[in-house]
Amino acid sequence: MSAAGNKSSIPQQWQQSGWHWWWLVALLIVADQFSKWLILENMPLYSRINVLPFFDLVYVRNYGAAFSFLSDQSGWQRWFFTAIAVVISVVLIVMLRRQPKSMKAANLGFGLIVAGAIGNVIDRINYGYVVDFLDVYVGTYHWPAFNVADSCIVIGAGLIIFDGFFSNRPDK
Repeated sequence: MSAAGNKSSIPQQWQQSGWHWWWLVALLIVADQFSKWLILENMPLYSRINVLPFFDLVYVRNYGAAFSFLSDQSGWQRWFFTAIAVVISVVLIVMLRRQPKSMKAANLGFGLIVAGAIGNVIDRINYGYVVDFLDVYVGTYHWPAFNVADSCIVIGAGLIIFDGFFSNRPDK
């Protein structure tokens, strides 16, 4: 069959692997970066916009990792967390390439984690910090501010855990 007759330029083995979610990974990275751009362009640092009784938009900078872990360090953590995210993304992409398409929950979870990791790596490289802007709270208790990339990582991890408990794959 000629190249013009192919449905896609993606190799057949990739179409049958877990990496068939690549389009969602790309879309989520764009959504993450676009949402952060909107915040950077329209909100002063530390400003707050009340959206719902339990949800605000805020603009904060996270120089560390989850829950601002190591954010008070001298700057080495920027490259440390960038390297970790790149390594994890590469490992997950390789895993996605090797896993069958039928492992839907795990593959989607890995893809979401890759999208989130890359979204936050882009921030660390461009700004030296991650832009966080989603603030969920109950009364005076606030969950640490997060972003679309962080949401992808959490949902992805949840899907992988779900797959681990509820998949019907036979043991090898």
